Amino acid sequence: MTENLKQQLNKEIIKLPKEKQDAINSIDWVGEVEKIGKKFILTDESILDLQMETFVVLLGYIDFDLYVLNIENEIGLNKESSQIIADEILVKVFTPIAEKIESSIKNSINSKNIPWDQTIDFILLGGDYSVFVK
Repeated sequence: MTENLKQQLNKEIIKLPKEKQDAINSIDWVGEVEKIGKKFILTDESILDLQMETFVVLLGYIDFDLYVLNIENEIGLNKESSQIIADEILVKVFTPIAEKIESSIKNSINSKNIPWDQTIDFILLGGDYSVFVK
């Protein structure tokens, strides 16, 4: 991946919530996708396309459901090969990142000490979030 492209990717990552930034940066997803691409004997250009398709899913610009189709269209692989690659990337990239985000959110919620009266007000007011505005 070129330095210019890495800089552009970092600019996009900075726009994400902190939990998602930390999760994406917690693993070398670019390297993992490159390894997978080499395993399936993809060209350097195809590996770059695979990295970009992976990145747009990580950013949430496209849904994972379209990932296989995009791999198929952008790289020019058949559906079976695209599915195999997508499954491996799911295991080695998307799942660890999702688990990191989930863990971060759980830790954030557990570390907050919500006063009991705030919870009661929330319930009694029918779940009206305006009760939290002070």
